[in-house]
Amino acid sequence: MKSVVSLFAPAAALVLAASGLRAAPAAQPPRPLDLAGALAFALDNNFAIRQARERIKQQEGVEIQVRARQIPNVAASGSYTGNAQEISRYTPASSNDWSFAIELRQVLFAGGGVTASARGARLAREAAVLELEGVINQQLLAVRTQFYAVLLAKERIAVQEENVKLLESQLRDARSRFTAGTTSNFEVLRAEVALANGQPPLIQARNDYRIAREQLRQGLGYQGGGDAEAAEVVGTLEAGQPPSYQLSDALAAARSNRPELQQLARLVQAGEQGVRASRAGYFPEVDLVGGYDWTRGPLAAAWDQRHEGWMGGVQAQWNVFDGRATAGRVRQSRSQLEQARLSLDEAALGVEVQVRQAYSTLVEAWELVQASGKTAEQGQEALRLANVRYSAGTATQLDVLTSQVALTEARLNQLQAYYGYNVAVAAMRQAIGQADEFIRR
Repeated sequence: MKSVVSLFAPAAALVLAASGLRAAPAAQPPRPLDLAGALAFALDNNFAIRQARERIKQQEGVEIQVRARQIPNVAASGSYTGNAQEISRYTPASSNDWSFAIELRQVLFAGGGVTASARGARLAREAAVLELEGVINQQLLAVRTQFYAVLLAKERIAVQEENVKLLESQLRDARSRFTAGTTSNFEVLRAEVALANGQPPLIQARNDYRIAREQLRQGLGYQGGGDAEAAEVVGTLEAGQPPSYQLSDALAAARSNRPELQQLARLVQAGEQGVRASRAGYFPEVDLVGGYDWTRGPLAAAWDQRHEGWMGGVQAQWNVFDGRATAGRVRQSRSQLEQARLSLDEAALGVEVQVRQAYSTLVEAWELVQASGKTAEQGQEALRLANVRYSAGTATQLDVLTSQVALTEARLNQLQAYYGYNVAVAAMRQAIGQADEFIRR
C-alpha cells in the first residue's frame, strides 16, 4: 500500500516585530521525504534532541570549572596610590606608591573534596551523554509513529474515497432501475442515505491527514512553512516478518541497555562523590603558595629603587567550627544520593513494566495483522458475490450495501493493524534499549 503524501501545508510567516529580530532560515527536509530522510532530519533539528546536546555542553563547562582547582591557579594583583603635593611635601614619603605581584596557588590537601567534585562532574557529564542517547531513542520513535500516522491517514482517505465512489455507483444503478420500473423509490432513497452516511468518514479522514501532517512537522523540528513544492512523504504501510522477541531476553536486554537506567546509575555515583565533597569541609585545606613581588615604597624616588623578590610558602585553613554548615551540606548530599537511588529503582520498575506492555502490544498487533488480512480478503469476495447475485435478482440492494460497509470496515481495520504493528515493533526496540534501525545502519 504505497502512498505519496504532501507533507507541509501553507503556513503564515512569523514576524518578530516587537523585538526587531529576524528568524534564521529554516533547514529544509529532503524531497521526497522517506522514513530515513525524516529520521535524519529529526536527528539534526528535533528540539528535544538539540536541547539534550546543549545540556552536554553545559555539563562539560561545569566539569572544566570544577577541575580548575586540581591545577595551579595564577593570579596577578597590583595597586597604585597617589598623594596631593600639599600632603606629600610635609612627609619624606613619595607622592606615588605602587606595587605589583604574581601569585601561584596549588591545592595540596582539601579533605578529598577537590577530587570528589571532579569525579562527580565527570559522572554528571557521562549521565548527560546517556540522557542524549535516551532522548534520541524517544524522539525517533515519536517521529516513526508520526510518519506512520501520515501514511495511515492517507490510506484511510483512499479507502473512504473508494467507498464513496462505490456508493455513488450504486445510487446511479438504483436510479436507473427505478426509471426502468424494476425497483421502487425506496431503493433509491436507501442508496442516497448510504451515500450521505459515507461522506462524514471521508471528511474525518481528510482532517486526520492534515493533523497527522502537522504533528510530523513538529516532530521533525521543521520551522518553515509549506508551499506547492513542499516535501512529500513516500513509503509503504505494511507488516513485515512476525516478531521473534522472547520476554525474558527482552527484560534482560532492557536492564543492560536502557540509557535511562545507565544515566541514573551515573547520577547515583555522582551523588556518592557529592557526599565525599561535602564531608571535605570537616578537614583543613592546605595550599602551596608562591610568587614574585615588585614594590615601590614610600622612600623610593625612582624605578631602580624599587623592592622585588620571590616569596613562597604553605598556607593552611581549618574551620574548626562553622556553625554546623558542613553538617548541613552533608545531610543535603546524602538526601540527594538517596533520592537518586530511589529514582533508579523506580525507573527500573518502570522499564520492566514498559517492556512487558510493549511485548504484549506487539503480540496483539501481529495477531491483528493476521486476522485483518483474512477479513479483508473475505470482505472483497463477499462484495463481489453480492453484486453478482444482485444483478441476477437473487439478492437485494441491502445485501450489497451491507457487504460494501463490511469491506470498508475490513480495509480500515487492516490499515490500522499495519500501523499498530509497525509502531509496536519500533516501541519494542526502544523499550529494550536498542537504537533506532536508522542509527544502527
